[in-house]
Amino acid sequence: MTPLLEVDDLRVEFATEDGVVHAVDGVSLAVEEGRTLGIVGESGSGKSVTGLSVMGLTRGRNATISGQARFDGMDLVGMADHELRSVRGNDVAMVFQDPLSSLHPYYTVGGQLVEAYRTHHPGAGRGESRDRAAEMLGLVGIPDAQDRLDSHPHEFSGGMRQRAMIAMALINEPRLLIADEPTTALDVTVQAQILELIQRLQSELGMAVIMITHDLGVVAELADDVAVMYAGRIVEHGPKTTIFDAPEHPYTWGLLGSIPRLTAPRDEELVPIPGRPPSLINRPSGCSFHPRCPYVRPAHTEVEPSLEPISADPAHRVACLLAEPARRKLWGQLRQGASPQDAREAVLGAEVPS
Repeated sequence: MTPLLEVDDLRVEFATEDGVVHAVDGVSLAVEEGRTLGIVGESGSGKSVTGLSVMGLTRGRNATISGQARFDGMDLVGMADHELRSVRGNDVAMVFQDPLSSLHPYYTVGGQLVEAYRTHHPGAGRGESRDRAAEMLGLVGIPDAQDRLDSHPHEFSGGMRQRAMIAMALINEPRLLIADEPTTALDVTVQAQILELIQRLQSELGMAVIMITHDLGVVAELADDVAVMYAGRIVEHGPKTTIFDAPEHPYTWGLLGSIPRLTAPRDEELVPIPGRPPSLINRPSGCSFHPRCPYVRPAHTEVEPSLEPISADPAHRVACLLAEPARRKLWGQLRQGASPQDAREAVLGAEVPS
């Protein structure tokens, strides 16, 4: 099946007083109609900038953007602003991280939904547009939708504002939805409702979905495929079951190892990834993850790995300089409960990482 969206070698840089921020560095990905791609990683890994750049929302005087983002054959990166406005919000829509700051506090929720609809349906009358807005609020589970059209954002709870943002994104029935941390700052019950809502609407509308999140539980619930990002690059990409059952990048192991497990003893400590994400202005040489990697070898500080397919599974790609057999043995040790240090000694020897 031909992907609905194909991103090829996307690069986004921002010139600042401190230097050039390499926010997205050669990202390539694809998502097919009706499927969900999860993009995961720590804060600052480039997830949101990737989504915003596909939408054309990172353009500015200090931004340099290259590469391609082909949506149904149209290159969104190279598209003129006036052409992109006809696509954005209509064929491609986005749910932003913070619904309170994304909704204008001065205007009613219904007024903002009506504006989103009439922008792409200029012939629609006000009555028709309000009916459509009420229909969408009802679809996302807001009670008394017709009456709530005249409410302001501050009169909605956090979960209701997030639902209103989803209604606004879906009011024109887009073919691609980019959801950027749609469950951030919501309690667990509301999170589950929002995820169920996105799944239901995707099934009804046949959308492709890109789910941007740091929550691997959300990815496990929704995604078909997963891209793991670190320092502006994709370091591992593959089907969801493969990424959870047989990951091959040390960063992915770190993300999975830091998740609390219900089966673990109550006094068992979590295993965090050591160190901090690198500066995107002064990036490390070689593999960007090497300053935090328990399995780093001297050559890894000099050679930058490329995203290569696994020999036994071309759909699974990883950017790591460790040999495939060593990666599999290390993951096997970690799955059996070994610490990263013990796994390193068992597979790579007792040499202290450089």
